[in-house]
Amino acid sequence: MRTSWTGVGTALVTPFKANGDVDEAAFRRLARRQVQAGIHFLVPCGTTGENPTLTSSERRRLVEIALDEAGNTALVLAGAGGYNTREVIHTVEEMEKIGAQGILSVTPYYNRPTPEGLFQHYKAIAESTALPIVLYNVPGRTGCNIDPATLLRLAAIDGIVGVKEASGNISQIAEIIRNAPADFVVLSGDDALTLPVMALGGRGIISVASNEVPADMVQMVEAAERGDMAAARQIHNRLLPLMQVNFVESSPGPVKFAMAEMGLCEPVYRLPMVSVTETSQAKIKNVLKGLETVKNVENVK
Repeated sequence: MRTSWTGVGTALVTPFKANGDVDEAAFRRLARRQVQAGIHFLVPCGTTGENPTLTSSERRRLVEIALDEAGNTALVLAGAGGYNTREVIHTVEEMEKIGAQGILSVTPYYNRPTPEGLFQHYKAIAESTALPIVLYNVPGRTGCNIDPATLLRLAAIDGIVGVKEASGNISQIAEIIRNAPADFVVLSGDDALTLPVMALGGRGIISVASNEVPADMVQMVEAAERGDMAAARQIHNRLLPLMQVNFVESSPGPVKFAMAEMGLCEPVYRLPMVSVTETSQAKIKNVLKGLETVKNVENVK
């Protein structure tokens, strides 16, 4: 039986209209497409969703739409992180009120807390809510790494159920998996490292690439879950160019451009995010041409 927050969760992009407003209709279509493809959980309002540029009311509305489309088929792990602990707690309270089933909370950025500061930050959040919390460790963006010793302290707190590990440090991830409680979920935060992390005992991925190819990512992870690594590797090798080109520039620039090419949303960003360069556009288009899955995008009403 699948447990919560395992498998594939999609870090959903946030589509905007030409005037910069959130395109709720497009977001609804994207969420529906994910659910129809068999995705295990949705992750709105994260880094890929340009969270820092969203207002609190926009975040609330996006999570409401994700919940509506997920229904009883998929779970919703709402993004709620930041460098002000009290503000994060308030956001978590809002997400709990509207029915989110869990919280993804990125490490504080800019103020670079000490390990003890990290521990107290997450402890305070966990004590403020009944929702399960998945930590998000992405030091390349935040300048703050949850070291294994601190992560293992956090894993012992009731309510902290897992981590999205995007440090890119396989040795660190291996240490966490080896020593964490058996029911603590370790997820890859990098598409290209999904299979290595799962081979070590990780339970899946919170994915950028599944915005474009949700069914393929589900097939890859489910193959790995049942021990068919040959099938999983075959899908991984086919998707690797896409996984890589999605980060040819800062995400979500490339993935949103790719999705625009697929007819899924408009290539509109909120500053300070801007469109990818023409050189990167050419690379993305070249990768898309080689993927049959994205040549025939289903028309989701």
